[in-house]
Amino acid sequence: MGTLVEAIGLSRRFGATEAVRELSFSVEAGALFGIVGPDGAGKTTTLRMLAGVLRPSGGDAVVDGVSVVKDPEGIKHHTAYMPQRFGLYTDLTIEENIAFYADLYRVPQADRPARLERLYQFSRLGQFKTRLAGQLSGGMKQKLGLCCALIHQPRLLLLDEPTFGVDPISRRDLWLILHQMVAEGVTAIVSTAYLDEAERCDQVVLLDGGRAIALDTPEALQAGLPGQMLEVRCQNPREAARVLTGQPTVARVSAFGDTLHVRVDSYERDWPPLAVALASAGEPVLAVRQIIPSLEDVFIERTTGTG
Repeated sequence: MGTLVEAIGLSRRFGATEAVRELSFSVEAGALFGIVGPDGAGKTTTLRMLAGVLRPSGGDAVVDGVSVVKDPEGIKHHTAYMPQRFGLYTDLTIEENIAFYADLYRVPQADRPARLERLYQFSRLGQFKTRLAGQLSGGMKQKLGLCCALIHQPRLLLLDEPTFGVDPISRRDLWLILHQMVAEGVTAIVSTAYLDEAERCDQVVLLDGGRAIALDTPEALQAGLPGQMLEVRCQNPREAARVLTGQPTVARVSAFGDTLHVRVDSYERDWPPLAVALASAGEPVLAVRQIIPSLEDVFIERTTGTG
């Protein structure tokens, strides 16, 4: 389908702070692309530049054939940008908020009924359309924000951490909506700090301190991690991690809830003596299994180097 978005050395400085450093990537039309990283990584700044609301300090991005440097206003015709704090009007109802954005985007009156029906269908907000936006839950507000952003049928959807602060059920629903939109031809660029969510994307760029540390499909990034990843469960994970960190055959140990992710070269060769070391330290293994590395494993590896 061709490239819809291309960032070329995109940079942004705020005084002496480099929020984004020479970022380059391309997004194919009809793809779901993730901009992933912790707070302060440069995610929001990148999206604001792509949306044409923040001028780059260096480099450029071409969105649907339009340069964000030369024609930032031109970016907005076929793009919808949903910031983390989307501009809903709390004293208007759901249908009044959508109508407001339909007016803002100059959606023809004749096109509105069919579009509204479609938006209500996938968001399941139709039964609440007379409810004030100020009375909605966090998840419902995000769904309403998506409806407002999609009312003019944009080619590109830019979403800044759309699931931040919403409950797990609403997170799942929002991702289902996103996948449905992408299946229907919308290109979506989503920023998130949740690495488990990033695994749902077709391609991701991992950001740290404003620079790209990895760019590929989640599967390729996970497969590219050397060695084998073990999930280890012990009674005292913190003490077990201390014991394992001191072993020469352990490349890295990371805590994941009440389990440890332990990277070794070979499970068959390296694990038996590690189990003995844990037992000798009074930390017997409750369970161990080989797993596919998560994207969080990849991020930890890329940001901290080999252990």
